Amino acid sequence: MPYRRPAVVDDRLAAARERLVAAATDLVAEAGWAGASVTAVAAAAGMSVGSVYQHFPSKSELVCEVFRRAAAQEVELIRAVAGEPSPARGVGLAAAAGDPVDRLVLAVALFTRRVLARRGLVHALLVAPSDSALEAQRRDFRRRYRDVFAALIRAGVEAGMLPTQDPVVAAAALTGAIGEVLAGPVPMAHDLPRDGREAEPVVREVVEMALRCVGARPMVRGWSVAEGIG
Repeated sequence: MPYRRPAVVDDRLAAARERLVAAATDLVAEAGWAGASVTAVAAAAGMSVGSVYQHFPSKSELVCEVFRRAAAQEVELIRAVAGEPSPARGVGLAAAAGDPVDRLVLAVALFTRRVLARRGLVHALLVAPSDSALEAQRRDFRRRYRDVFAALIRAGVEAGMLPTQDPVVAAAALTGAIGEVLAGPVPMAHDLPRDGREAEPVVREVVEMALRCVGARPMVRGWSVAEGIG
Protein backbone atom coordinates (compact mmCIF):
# COMPACT_ATOMS: atom_id res chain seq x y z
CA MET A 1 0.00 0.00 0.00
CA PRO A 2 1.57 3.33 -1.02
CA TYR A 3 2.56 5.69 1.77
CA ARG A 4 0.17 8.60 2.25
CA ARG A 5 1.42 11.56 4.25
CA PRO A 6 -0.89 12.41 7.17
CA ALA A 7 -3.13 15.45 6.64
CA VAL A 8 -1.71 17.08 9.75
CA VAL A 9 1.75 17.07 8.15
CA ASP A 10 0.38 18.64 4.97
CA ASP A 11 -1.34 21.33 7.04
CA ARG A 12 1.88 22.06 8.94
CA LEU A 13 3.88 22.35 5.72
CA ALA A 14 1.26 24.62 4.14
CA ALA A 15 1.25 26.87 7.21
CA ALA A 16 5.05 27.12 7.12
CA ARG A 17 4.98 28.01 3.42
CA GLU A 18 2.42 30.74 4.09
CA ARG A 19 4.58 32.12 6.89
CA LEU A 20 7.57 32.30 4.56
CA VAL A 21 5.60 34.08 1.84
CA ALA A 22 4.18 36.59 4.35
CA ALA A 23 7.62 37.30 5.77
CA ALA A 24 9.13 37.72 2.31
CA THR A 25 6.30 40.06 1.27
CA ASP A 26 6.92 42.29 4.31
CA LEU A 27 10.65 42.41 3.56
CA VAL A 28 10.07 43.30 -0.08
CA ALA A 29 7.72 46.11 0.98
CA GLU A 30 10.37 47.48 3.34
CA ALA A 31 13.59 46.98 1.39
CA GLY A 32 12.77 45.85 -2.15
CA TRP A 33 13.64 42.53 -3.73
CA ALA A 34 17.26 42.71 -2.60
CA GLY A 35 16.10 42.84 1.01
CA ALA A 36 14.32 39.50 0.73
CA SER A 37 17.39 37.29 0.96
CA VAL A 38 16.85 33.70 2.01
CA THR A 39 18.64 34.38 5.29
CA ALA A 40 16.50 37.45 6.02
CA VAL A 41 13.27 35.66 5.15
CA ALA A 42 14.17 32.70 7.36
CA ALA A 43 14.94 35.01 10.29
CA ALA A 44 11.74 37.03 9.82
CA ALA A 45 9.66 33.84 9.67
CA GLY A 46 11.41 32.31 12.68
CA MET A 47 12.63 29.36 10.62
CA SER A 48 15.95 27.92 9.49
CA VAL A 49 17.51 28.61 6.10
CA GLY A 50 17.16 24.91 5.34
CA SER A 51 13.43 25.14 5.95
CA VAL A 52 13.17 27.88 3.32
CA TYR A 53 14.82 25.63 0.75
CA GLN A 54 12.48 22.81 1.72
CA HIS A 55 9.62 24.90 0.35
CA PHE A 56 11.39 26.98 -2.32
CA PRO A 57 14.41 25.50 -4.12
CA SER A 58 15.79 29.00 -4.81
CA LYS A 59 15.33 32.63 -3.86
CA SER A 60 14.03 33.20 -7.39
CA GLU A 61 11.13 30.81 -6.82
CA LEU A 62 10.32 32.46 -3.50
CA VAL A 63 10.23 36.02 -4.87
CA CYS A 64 8.23 34.86 -7.90
CA GLU A 65 5.62 33.45 -5.53
CA VAL A 66 5.55 36.75 -3.59
CA PHE A 67 5.11 38.66 -6.85
CA ARG A 68 2.36 36.36 -8.15
CA ARG A 69 0.29 36.65 -5.00
CA ALA A 70 0.71 40.39 -4.47
CA ALA A 71 0.08 41.19 -8.14
CA ALA A 72 -3.01 38.98 -8.30
CA GLN A 73 -4.49 40.70 -5.26
CA GLU A 74 -3.93 44.19 -6.65
CA VAL A 75 -5.33 43.38 -10.09
CA GLU A 76 -8.35 41.58 -8.63
CA LEU A 77 -9.26 44.68 -6.60
CA ILE A 78 -9.04 46.92 -9.67
CA ARG A 79 -11.13 44.48 -11.71
CA ALA A 80 -13.74 44.43 -8.97
CA VAL A 81 -14.31 48.18 -8.90
CA ALA A 82 -14.18 48.29 -12.72
CA GLY A 83 -17.11 45.87 -12.75
CA GLU A 84 -15.30 43.01 -14.45
CA PRO A 85 -16.61 39.50 -13.69
CA SER A 86 -14.37 37.13 -11.81
CA PRO A 87 -14.55 33.36 -11.32
CA ALA A 88 -14.22 33.99 -7.57
CA ARG A 89 -16.83 36.75 -7.42
CA GLY A 90 -19.14 35.88 -10.29
CA VAL A 91 -19.81 39.55 -11.04
CA GLY A 92 -17.95 42.79 -10.57
CA LEU A 93 -18.45 44.62 -7.30
CA ALA A 94 -19.12 47.84 -9.18
CA ALA A 95 -21.42 46.36 -11.82
CA ALA A 96 -24.10 48.90 -10.90
CA ALA A 97 -21.74 51.72 -9.94
CA GLY A 98 -22.33 53.79 -13.04
CA ASP A 99 -21.20 54.21 -16.61
CA PRO A 100 -17.71 53.40 -17.94
CA VAL A 101 -16.31 56.83 -17.04
CA ASP A 102 -17.63 56.54 -13.48
CA ARG A 103 -15.97 53.13 -13.19
CA LEU A 104 -12.73 54.52 -14.60
CA VAL A 105 -12.82 57.13 -11.83
CA LEU A 106 -13.31 54.34 -9.27
CA ALA A 107 -10.48 52.22 -10.69
CA VAL A 108 -7.95 55.06 -10.91
CA ALA A 109 -8.86 56.31 -7.43
CA LEU A 110 -8.39 52.84 -5.96
CA PHE A 111 -5.09 52.32 -7.78
CA THR A 112 -3.79 55.67 -6.50
CA ARG A 113 -4.83 54.99 -2.91
CA ARG A 114 -3.25 51.53 -2.99
CA VAL A 115 0.04 52.94 -4.26
CA LEU A 116 0.10 55.66 -1.59
CA ALA A 117 -0.82 53.29 1.24
CA ARG A 118 1.43 50.39 0.13
CA ARG A 119 4.06 52.30 -1.79
CA GLY A 120 6.98 50.03 -0.90
CA LEU A 121 5.28 46.89 -2.17
CA VAL A 122 3.70 48.55 -5.21
CA HIS A 123 7.03 50.17 -6.14
CA ALA A 124 8.60 46.69 -6.01
CA LEU A 125 5.84 45.28 -8.21
CA LEU A 126 6.03 48.05 -10.80
CA VAL A 127 9.59 49.30 -11.13
CA ALA A 128 12.12 48.21 -8.50
CA PRO A 129 15.24 46.33 -9.70
CA SER A 130 14.47 42.63 -9.51
CA ASP A 131 15.45 39.10 -10.36
CA SER A 132 15.36 38.53 -14.12
CA ALA A 133 12.80 35.78 -13.54
CA LEU A 134 10.33 38.45 -12.39
CA GLU A 135 10.47 40.57 -15.53
CA ALA A 136 7.99 38.46 -17.52
CA GLN A 137 5.59 38.51 -14.57
CA ARG A 138 6.03 42.29 -14.23
CA ARG A 139 5.15 42.80 -17.90
CA ASP A 140 2.06 40.64 -17.43
CA PHE A 141 1.11 42.60 -14.28
CA ARG A 142 1.26 45.93 -16.13
CA ARG A 143 -0.58 44.40 -19.09
CA ARG A 144 -3.44 43.28 -16.84
CA TYR A 145 -3.79 46.82 -15.43
CA ARG A 146 -3.73 48.16 -18.98
CA ASP A 147 -6.43 45.71 -20.07
CA VAL A 148 -8.78 46.82 -17.26
CA PHE A 149 -8.39 50.47 -18.26
CA ALA A 150 -8.66 49.60 -21.98
CA ALA A 151 -11.99 47.82 -21.45
CA LEU A 152 -13.41 50.87 -19.67
CA ILE A 153 -12.10 53.27 -22.33
CA ARG A 154 -13.51 51.08 -25.11
CA ALA A 155 -16.90 51.00 -23.41
CA GLY A 156 -16.78 54.78 -22.97
CA VAL A 157 -16.02 55.31 -26.67
CA GLU A 158 -18.83 52.93 -27.70
CA ALA A 159 -21.25 54.79 -25.40
CA GLY A 160 -20.29 58.12 -26.96
CA MET A 161 -18.87 59.38 -23.65
CA LEU A 162 -15.24 59.49 -24.82
CA PRO A 163 -13.75 60.66 -28.12
CA THR A 164 -12.69 58.07 -30.67
CA GLN A 165 -9.29 56.63 -29.75
CA ASP A 166 -7.35 53.39 -29.61
CA PRO A 167 -8.32 52.02 -26.18
CA VAL A 168 -5.15 49.94 -25.81
CA VAL A 169 -2.82 52.83 -26.66
CA ALA A 170 -4.72 55.20 -24.36
CA ALA A 171 -4.76 52.64 -21.53
CA ALA A 172 -1.04 51.96 -21.88
CA ALA A 173 -0.32 55.70 -21.71
CA LEU A 174 -2.61 56.03 -18.68
CA THR A 175 -1.04 53.10 -16.85
CA GLY A 176 2.46 54.43 -17.53
CA ALA A 177 1.60 57.99 -16.47
CA ILE A 178 0.04 56.96 -13.17
CA GLY A 179 2.89 54.56 -12.40
CA GLU A 180 5.49 57.21 -13.21
CA VAL A 181 3.89 59.82 -10.95
CA LEU A 182 3.38 57.51 -7.99
CA ALA A 183 6.00 54.76 -8.21
CA GLY A 184 8.42 55.58 -11.00
CA PRO A 185 12.20 56.05 -10.87
CA VAL A 186 11.64 59.66 -9.77
CA PRO A 187 8.38 59.22 -7.85
CA MET A 188 6.45 61.83 -5.92
CA ALA A 189 5.19 59.16 -3.53
CA HIS A 190 7.67 59.60 -0.68
CA ASP A 191 6.70 63.29 -0.49
CA LEU A 192 2.99 62.47 -0.37
CA PRO A 193 0.70 61.41 2.48
CA ARG A 194 -0.05 57.71 2.78
CA ASP A 195 -3.78 57.76 3.41
CA GLY A 196 -6.64 59.56 5.09
CA ARG A 197 -8.01 62.95 4.11
CA GLU A 198 -4.51 64.30 3.48
CA ALA A 199 -4.18 61.95 0.51
CA GLU A 200 -7.49 62.83 -1.13
CA PRO A 201 -6.28 65.96 -3.02
CA VAL A 202 -3.55 63.80 -4.57
CA VAL A 203 -6.04 61.07 -5.48
CA ARG A 204 -8.35 63.63 -7.07
CA GLU A 205 -5.48 65.19 -9.04
CA VAL A 206 -4.45 61.81 -10.45
CA VAL A 207 -8.05 60.98 -11.37
CA GLU A 208 -8.46 64.31 -13.15
CA MET A 209 -5.19 63.70 -15.02
CA ALA A 210 -6.55 60.29 -16.09
CA LEU A 211 -9.77 61.84 -17.37
CA ARG A 212 -7.83 64.42 -19.38
CA CYS A 213 -5.67 61.63 -20.79
CA VAL A 214 -8.70 59.88 -22.30
CA GLY A 215 -10.53 63.07 -23.29
CA ALA A 216 -13.30 62.89 -20.69
CA ARG A 217 -15.17 65.90 -19.41
CA PRO A 218 -14.00 67.35 -16.08
CA MET A 219 -14.96 65.12 -13.18
CA VAL A 220 -18.45 65.99 -11.98
CA ARG A 221 -19.87 62.56 -11.11
CA GLY A 222 -18.78 59.53 -9.24
CA TRP A 223 -16.42 61.25 -6.81
CA SER A 224 -18.57 60.72 -3.72
CA VAL A 225 -18.51 56.97 -4.46
CA ALA A 226 -14.82 57.02 -5.36
CA GLU A 227 -13.99 58.59 -1.98
CA GLY A 228 -15.21 55.42 -0.31
CA ILE A 229 -13.08 53.08 -2.41
CA GLY A 230 -9.64 52.23 -1.06
